Amino acid sequence: MLADLLLIEDAQERLAAIVDRARPRLAVSRTEHIDANRVRGCISPVWLVCETRDGRCGFRSDAESPLVRGVVALLCDLYSGGEPADIVATEPALIEQLGLTRTLSPTRLNGLRSVRARIRDFAAAQFAK
Repeated sequence: MLADLLLIEDAQERLAAIVDRARPRLAVSRTEHIDANRVRGCISPVWLVCETRDGRCGFRSDAESPLVRGVVALLCDLYSGGEPADIVATEPALIEQLGLTRTLSPTRLNGLRSVRARIRDFAAAQFAK
């Protein structure tokens, strides 16, 4: 996933690829668009469903904005299948590697931090069990 995106040199084309990659997925059903799954701190509404199975965490997301949907899906893909301790300890270097810190607005980056915090908090709660 990351290697394919890094092959795209133009930042706008890379963003378009991120959006296209998330377009066919419907990871969060409409019935899961509830307040408990809503991530606060995002300008565009974002829903994040956190689950565990066999000691590993899984994350599914949706957002009203296609760009936000794509970038949040990257985070979900990065952390899904991970063990809670690893998720807590691993910061998403792909945001910097893909140049998203230079491309996305400060408010969008703030929203991504909110999503990352929600993922980390969920994993930390699982790790503490």
